[in-house]
Amino acid sequence: MLSNAIRKIIHIDMDCFYAAVEIRDNPSLADKPVAVGGSAEDRSVLCTCNYIARKFKVRSAMATAYAKRLCPDLIILPVNIQKYREVSEIIRAIFLEFTPLVEPLSLDEAYLDVTNSPHYQGSATLIANAIRQKIFDTVHLTASAGVSTNKLLAKIASSWKKPNGLFVIRPENIDTFMKNLPVDELYGVGKMTAKKLHELGLKTCSALQAMSLIELINHFSEKRGYRLYEQCRGIDNRQVEPNRIRKSLSVEQTFKNDIVMDSQCLVILHELYDSLLAKLKRHSENRPIKNQCIKIKLSDFKIVTLERSSQTVDFSLYENILFELIGRSYGKIRLMGVGVHFSE
Repeated sequence: MLSNAIRKIIHIDMDCFYAAVEIRDNPSLADKPVAVGGSAEDRSVLCTCNYIARKFKVRSAMATAYAKRLCPDLIILPVNIQKYREVSEIIRAIFLEFTPLVEPLSLDEAYLDVTNSPHYQGSATLIANAIRQKIFDTVHLTASAGVSTNKLLAKIASSWKKPNGLFVIRPENIDTFMKNLPVDELYGVGKMTAKKLHELGLKTCSALQAMSLIELINHFSEKRGYRLYEQCRGIDNRQVEPNRIRKSLSVEQTFKNDIVMDSQCLVILHELYDSLLAKLKRHSENRPIKNQCIKIKLSDFKIVTLERSSQTVDFSLYENILFELIGRSYGKIRLMGVGVHFSE
Protein backbone atom coordinates (compact mmCIF):
# COMPACT_ATOMS: atom_id res chain seq x y z
CA MET A 1 0.00 0.00 0.00
CA LEU A 2 2.95 2.38 0.52
CA SER A 3 3.56 2.84 -3.19
CA ASN A 4 -0.08 3.80 -3.64
CA ALA A 5 -0.33 6.02 -0.54
CA ILE A 6 2.07 8.67 -1.90
CA ARG A 7 -0.09 9.31 -4.95
CA LYS A 8 -3.01 11.73 -5.23
CA ILE A 9 -5.41 10.67 -7.99
CA ILE A 10 -8.63 12.39 -9.04
CA HIS A 11 -11.30 10.84 -11.25
CA ILE A 12 -13.64 13.38 -12.84
CA ASP A 13 -16.90 12.12 -14.31
CA MET A 14 -19.35 14.50 -15.97
CA ASP A 15 -22.96 13.96 -14.88
CA CYS A 16 -25.03 12.37 -17.72
CA PHE A 17 -22.85 14.35 -20.09
CA TYR A 18 -24.61 14.19 -23.47
CA ALA A 19 -28.04 14.73 -21.95
CA ALA A 20 -26.72 17.53 -19.72
CA VAL A 21 -25.29 19.38 -22.72
CA GLU A 22 -28.63 19.13 -24.53
CA ILE A 23 -30.60 20.31 -21.48
CA ARG A 24 -28.17 23.18 -20.97
CA ASP A 25 -28.82 24.29 -24.55
CA ASN A 26 -32.59 23.84 -24.16
CA PRO A 27 -33.58 24.66 -20.56
CA SER A 28 -37.23 23.76 -21.22
CA LEU A 29 -36.11 20.10 -20.97
CA ALA A 30 -34.79 20.49 -17.43
CA ASP A 31 -37.79 18.96 -15.65
CA LYS A 32 -38.44 16.23 -18.23
CA PRO A 33 -37.00 12.71 -18.71
CA VAL A 34 -34.36 13.10 -21.43
CA ALA A 35 -32.09 10.62 -23.19
CA VAL A 36 -29.60 10.83 -26.05
CA GLY A 37 -29.36 7.99 -28.54
CA GLY A 38 -30.95 6.35 -31.58
CA SER A 39 -34.63 6.08 -32.26
CA ALA A 40 -36.83 3.23 -31.06
CA GLU A 41 -37.64 2.31 -34.65
CA ASP A 42 -34.14 1.23 -35.69
CA ARG A 43 -33.21 -0.92 -32.68
CA SER A 44 -30.69 1.59 -31.39
CA VAL A 45 -29.50 2.04 -27.83
CA LEU A 46 -29.23 5.03 -25.51
CA CYS A 47 -25.90 6.73 -24.96
CA THR A 48 -27.03 8.36 -21.73
CA CYS A 49 -30.04 9.79 -19.92
CA ASN A 50 -30.70 12.34 -17.20
CA TYR A 51 -31.54 11.51 -13.60
CA ILE A 52 -35.26 12.05 -14.06
CA ALA A 53 -35.26 9.27 -16.67
CA ARG A 54 -33.23 7.05 -14.34
CA LYS A 55 -36.07 7.14 -11.82
CA PHE A 56 -37.97 5.02 -14.38
CA LYS A 57 -34.99 2.59 -14.46
CA VAL A 58 -33.86 3.91 -17.84
CA ARG A 59 -30.09 3.69 -18.22
CA SER A 60 -27.31 4.07 -20.77
CA ALA A 61 -26.71 1.22 -23.26
CA MET A 62 -30.37 0.20 -22.92
CA ALA A 63 -32.34 -0.54 -26.09
CA THR A 64 -34.26 2.61 -26.98
CA ALA A 65 -37.50 0.74 -27.58
CA TYR A 66 -37.31 -0.85 -24.13
CA ALA A 67 -36.52 2.52 -22.53
CA LYS A 68 -39.67 3.97 -24.13
CA ARG A 69 -41.71 1.16 -22.62
CA LEU A 70 -40.31 1.94 -19.19
CA CYS A 71 -40.84 5.67 -19.64
CA PRO A 72 -43.39 6.53 -22.36
CA ASP A 73 -42.75 10.27 -21.94
CA LEU A 74 -39.01 9.87 -22.48
CA ILE A 75 -37.65 12.55 -24.83
CA ILE A 76 -34.98 11.00 -27.06
CA LEU A 77 -32.58 13.38 -28.76
CA PRO A 78 -30.15 12.45 -31.54
CA VAL A 79 -26.44 12.24 -30.83
CA ASN A 80 -24.52 15.42 -31.71
CA ILE A 81 -21.01 14.11 -31.22
CA GLN A 82 -19.28 17.20 -32.62
CA LYS A 83 -20.94 19.43 -30.03
CA TYR A 84 -19.97 17.05 -27.21
CA ARG A 85 -16.37 16.93 -28.46
CA GLU A 86 -16.15 20.72 -28.42
CA VAL A 87 -17.37 20.87 -24.83
CA SER A 88 -15.05 18.01 -23.87
CA GLU A 89 -12.04 19.89 -25.26
CA ILE A 90 -12.87 22.90 -23.08
CA ILE A 91 -13.14 20.66 -20.02
CA ARG A 92 -9.86 18.92 -20.85
CA ALA A 93 -8.13 22.30 -21.09
CA ILE A 94 -9.36 23.03 -17.55
CA PHE A 95 -7.80 19.78 -16.32
CA LEU A 96 -4.46 20.75 -17.85
CA GLU A 97 -4.46 24.00 -15.88
CA PHE A 98 -3.98 21.91 -12.74
CA THR A 99 -1.72 19.06 -13.93
CA PRO A 100 -0.14 17.80 -17.16
CA LEU A 101 -0.90 14.22 -16.04
CA VAL A 102 -4.39 13.80 -17.51
CA GLU A 103 -5.61 10.47 -18.88
CA PRO A 104 -8.91 10.86 -20.76
CA LEU A 105 -11.09 7.74 -20.70
CA SER A 106 -13.82 9.16 -22.91
CA LEU A 107 -15.34 12.55 -23.71
CA ASP A 108 -16.85 12.79 -20.24
CA GLU A 109 -14.34 11.32 -17.80
CA ALA A 110 -10.63 11.38 -17.01
CA TYR A 111 -8.01 10.52 -14.41
CA LEU A 112 -5.73 13.26 -13.09
CA ASP A 113 -2.53 12.70 -11.12
CA VAL A 114 -2.08 15.78 -8.89
CA THR A 115 0.57 14.27 -6.62
CA ASN A 116 3.04 17.05 -7.45
CA SER A 117 0.59 19.80 -8.33
CA PRO A 118 1.50 23.15 -6.74
CA HIS A 119 -2.13 24.29 -6.64
CA TYR A 120 -4.06 24.62 -3.37
CA GLN A 121 -1.08 23.63 -1.24
CA GLY A 122 -1.12 20.24 -2.94
CA SER A 123 -4.55 19.29 -1.59
CA ALA A 124 -6.18 16.89 -4.06
CA THR A 125 -9.57 17.52 -2.44
CA LEU A 126 -9.33 21.29 -2.92
CA ILE A 127 -8.04 20.82 -6.48
CA ALA A 128 -10.98 18.51 -7.33
CA ASN A 129 -13.45 21.05 -5.98
CA ALA A 130 -11.75 23.86 -7.88
CA ILE A 131 -11.93 21.86 -11.12
CA ARG A 132 -15.62 21.10 -10.62
CA GLN A 133 -16.36 24.77 -9.94
CA LYS A 134 -14.40 25.96 -12.98
CA ILE A 135 -16.19 23.45 -15.21
CA PHE A 136 -19.54 24.75 -13.97
CA ASP A 137 -18.51 28.40 -14.40
CA THR A 138 -17.13 27.77 -17.91
CA VAL A 139 -19.53 25.34 -19.59
CA HIS A 140 -22.42 25.37 -17.07
CA LEU A 141 -22.34 21.62 -16.45
CA THR A 142 -21.87 19.65 -13.25
CA ALA A 143 -19.20 17.04 -12.63
CA SER A 144 -18.65 14.49 -9.90
CA ALA A 145 -15.19 13.70 -8.55
CA GLY A 146 -13.48 10.94 -6.63
CA VAL A 147 -10.18 11.42 -4.82
CA SER A 148 -7.88 8.72 -3.48
CA THR A 149 -4.45 7.13 -3.76
CA ASN A 150 -5.00 5.20 -7.00
CA LYS A 151 -7.17 4.97 -10.10
CA LEU A 152 -9.36 2.13 -8.86
CA LEU A 153 -10.36 3.93 -5.66
CA ALA A 154 -10.75 7.33 -7.32
CA LYS A 155 -13.13 5.90 -9.93
CA ILE A 156 -15.21 4.13 -7.29
CA ALA A 157 -15.30 7.32 -5.22
CA SER A 158 -16.52 9.50 -8.09
CA SER A 159 -19.77 7.52 -8.28
CA TRP A 160 -20.40 7.72 -4.53
CA LYS A 161 -21.93 11.20 -4.39
CA LYS A 162 -23.41 11.54 -7.89
CA PRO A 163 -24.65 13.82 -9.27
CA ASN A 164 -22.58 16.94 -8.65
CA GLY A 165 -20.66 15.47 -5.72
CA LEU A 166 -17.21 14.84 -4.33
CA PHE A 167 -16.08 11.83 -2.32
CA VAL A 168 -12.64 11.22 -0.83
CA ILE A 169 -11.21 7.85 0.22
CA ARG A 170 -8.31 8.75 2.47
CA PRO A 171 -5.35 6.37 2.93
CA GLU A 172 -6.25 5.63 6.54
CA ASN A 173 -9.82 4.71 5.53
CA ILE A 174 -9.07 2.40 2.60
CA ASP A 175 -9.16 -0.88 4.53
CA THR A 176 -12.50 -0.14 6.20
CA PHE A 177 -14.02 1.23 3.00
CA MET A 178 -13.00 -1.80 0.96
CA LYS A 179 -14.30 -4.36 3.46
CA ASN A 180 -17.81 -2.92 3.21
CA LEU A 181 -17.76 -2.42 -0.56
CA PRO A 182 -20.06 -4.70 -2.65
CA VAL A 183 -18.05 -6.76 -5.15
CA ASP A 184 -20.30 -5.38 -7.91
CA GLU A 185 -18.59 -1.99 -7.48
CA LEU A 186 -15.15 -3.28 -8.48
CA TYR A 187 -13.85 -2.12 -11.84
CA GLY A 188 -14.35 -4.72 -14.55
CA VAL A 189 -16.82 -6.84 -12.56
CA GLY A 190 -19.71 -7.21 -14.99
CA LYS A 191 -22.96 -9.11 -14.63
CA MET A 192 -21.47 -12.55 -15.29
CA THR A 193 -18.54 -12.16 -12.89
CA ALA A 194 -20.83 -10.65 -10.24
CA LYS A 195 -23.24 -13.57 -10.64
CA LYS A 196 -20.43 -16.09 -10.18
CA LEU A 197 -19.11 -14.22 -7.13
CA HIS A 198 -22.59 -14.19 -5.59
CA GLU A 199 -23.00 -17.90 -6.27
CA LEU A 200 -19.79 -18.45 -4.31
CA GLY A 201 -21.29 -16.44 -1.45
CA LEU A 202 -18.98 -13.49 -2.10
CA LYS A 203 -21.05 -10.31 -1.94
CA THR A 204 -18.64 -7.91 -0.23
CA CYS A 205 -14.94 -7.29 -0.59
CA SER A 206 -14.52 -8.47 2.98
CA ALA A 207 -15.77 -11.91 1.92
CA LEU A 208 -13.59 -11.77 -1.19
CA GLN A 209 -10.53 -10.97 0.92
CA ALA A 210 -11.07 -14.24 2.79
CA MET A 211 -10.41 -16.16 -0.44
CA SER A 212 -6.80 -17.09 -1.18
CA LEU A 213 -5.16 -16.11 -4.45
CA ILE A 214 -5.02 -19.76 -5.51
CA GLU A 215 -8.75 -20.20 -4.85
CA LEU A 216 -9.59 -17.13 -6.92
CA ILE A 217 -7.40 -18.31 -9.79
CA ASN A 218 -9.08 -21.72 -9.66
CA HIS A 219 -12.56 -20.22 -9.75
CA PHE A 220 -11.69 -17.60 -12.37
CA SER A 221 -8.80 -17.20 -14.80
CA GLU A 222 -5.27 -16.42 -13.62
CA LYS A 223 -5.50 -12.82 -14.81
CA ARG A 224 -8.95 -12.21 -13.31
CA GLY A 225 -8.03 -14.02 -10.10
CA TYR A 226 -5.02 -11.77 -9.57
CA ARG A 227 -7.09 -8.69 -10.37
CA LEU A 228 -9.86 -9.60 -7.94
CA TYR A 229 -7.30 -10.41 -5.24
CA GLU A 230 -5.71 -6.96 -5.54
CA GLN A 231 -8.84 -4.93 -6.18
CA CYS A 232 -10.77 -6.19 -3.15
CA ARG A 233 -7.87 -4.84 -1.07
CA GLY A 234 -7.87 -1.48 -2.85
CA ILE A 235 -4.58 -2.17 -4.61
CA ASP A 236 -4.02 -0.63 -8.05
CA ASN A 237 -0.53 0.23 -9.27
CA ARG A 238 -1.54 1.56 -12.69
CA GLN A 239 -0.09 4.95 -13.54
CA VAL A 240 -2.06 7.85 -15.00
CA GLU A 241 -1.06 7.77 -18.67
CA PRO A 242 -1.44 11.13 -20.45
CA ASN A 243 -0.67 9.56 -23.84
CA ARG A 244 -2.59 6.32 -23.43
CA ILE A 245 -2.45 4.39 -26.68
CA ARG A 246 -5.54 2.83 -28.19
CA LYS A 247 -5.36 -0.97 -27.94
CA SER A 248 -8.06 -1.79 -30.47
CA LEU A 249 -10.39 -0.31 -33.06
CA SER A 250 -13.71 -1.61 -34.37
CA VAL A 251 -16.96 -0.82 -36.16
CA GLU A 252 -20.32 -2.52 -35.80
CA GLN A 253 -23.90 -2.51 -37.04
CA THR A 254 -27.13 -3.25 -35.21
CA PHE A 255 -29.89 -4.59 -37.45
CA LYS A 256 -33.49 -3.37 -37.48
CA ASN A 257 -34.60 -6.99 -37.34
CA ASP A 258 -32.66 -10.09 -36.31
CA ILE A 259 -30.95 -11.64 -39.32
CA VAL A 260 -29.93 -15.22 -40.00
CA MET A 261 -26.24 -15.90 -39.53
CA ASP A 262 -25.45 -17.29 -42.98
CA SER A 263 -23.45 -16.58 -46.13
CA GLN A 264 -25.60 -13.51 -46.88
CA CYS A 265 -23.75 -11.81 -44.03
CA LEU A 266 -20.87 -11.42 -46.49
CA VAL A 267 -22.53 -8.29 -47.87
CA ILE A 268 -22.63 -6.78 -44.37
CA LEU A 269 -19.07 -7.91 -43.77
CA HIS A 270 -17.92 -6.01 -46.88
CA GLU A 271 -19.63 -2.83 -45.63
CA LEU A 272 -18.15 -3.16 -42.16
CA TYR A 273 -14.72 -3.87 -43.61
CA ASP A 274 -14.83 -0.69 -45.72
CA SER A 275 -15.89 1.32 -42.65
CA LEU A 276 -13.07 -0.19 -40.61
CA LEU A 277 -10.47 0.69 -43.24
CA ALA A 278 -11.73 4.28 -43.32
CA LYS A 279 -11.59 4.51 -39.52
CA LEU A 280 -8.09 3.03 -39.46
CA LYS A 281 -6.96 5.60 -42.01
CA ARG A 282 -8.30 8.42 -39.84
CA HIS A 283 -6.98 7.21 -36.50
CA SER A 284 -4.32 4.49 -36.68
CA GLU A 285 -3.17 4.05 -40.26
CA ASN A 286 0.45 3.07 -39.57
CA ARG A 287 0.08 0.98 -36.41
CA PRO A 288 0.89 -2.75 -36.65
CA ILE A 289 -1.86 -5.14 -35.65
CA LYS A 290 -1.71 -8.52 -33.93
CA ASN A 291 -5.14 -9.93 -34.75
CA GLN A 292 -8.49 -9.44 -36.46
CA CYS A 293 -11.80 -10.21 -34.80
CA ILE A 294 -15.53 -10.42 -35.45
CA LYS A 295 -18.14 -9.82 -32.78
CA ILE A 296 -21.77 -10.89 -33.00
CA LYS A 297 -24.64 -10.29 -30.62
CA LEU A 298 -27.21 -13.07 -30.65
CA SER A 299 -30.97 -12.58 -30.51
CA ASP A 300 -30.82 -13.35 -26.75
CA PHE A 301 -28.19 -10.56 -26.34
CA LYS A 302 -25.33 -12.98 -25.69
CA ILE A 303 -22.10 -11.67 -27.21
CA VAL A 304 -19.71 -13.97 -29.10
CA THR A 305 -16.28 -12.93 -30.39
CA LEU A 306 -13.75 -14.81 -32.49
CA GLU A 307 -10.27 -13.58 -33.35
CA ARG A 308 -7.35 -14.80 -35.44
CA SER A 309 -3.71 -13.67 -35.55
CA SER A 310 -2.79 -11.33 -38.38
CA GLN A 311 -0.16 -8.68 -39.09
CA THR A 312 -2.09 -6.96 -41.86
CA VAL A 313 -5.78 -6.19 -42.27
CA ASP A 314 -7.01 -8.84 -44.68
CA PHE A 315 -10.61 -9.23 -45.83
CA SER A 316 -10.14 -12.93 -46.62
CA LEU A 317 -9.29 -13.59 -42.97
CA TYR A 318 -12.49 -11.84 -41.86
CA GLU A 319 -14.28 -14.03 -44.38
CA ASN A 320 -12.75 -17.16 -42.82
CA ILE A 321 -13.71 -16.01 -39.32
CA LEU A 322 -17.26 -15.31 -40.49
CA PHE A 323 -17.69 -18.77 -42.00
CA GLU A 324 -16.29 -20.34 -38.84
CA LEU A 325 -18.97 -18.48 -36.86
CA ILE A 326 -21.63 -19.54 -39.37
CA GLY A 327 -20.51 -23.14 -38.92
CA ARG A 328 -21.29 -22.92 -35.22
CA SER A 329 -25.00 -22.49 -36.08
CA TYR A 330 -25.80 -19.56 -33.84
CA GLY A 331 -29.04 -18.87 -35.73
CA LYS A 332 -30.26 -15.28 -35.71
CA ILE A 333 -28.16 -12.29 -34.68
CA ARG A 334 -28.97 -8.66 -33.92
CA LEU A 335 -25.48 -7.11 -34.32
CA MET A 336 -22.24 -7.74 -36.11
CA GLY A 337 -18.92 -5.93 -35.78
CA VAL A 338 -15.36 -6.23 -37.04
CA GLY A 339 -12.17 -4.95 -35.47
CA VAL A 340 -8.45 -5.24 -34.91
CA HIS A 341 -6.19 -5.38 -31.85
CA PHE A 342 -2.94 -3.49 -32.15
CA SER A 343 0.50 -4.79 -31.25
CA GLU A 344 1.99 -3.40 -28.06
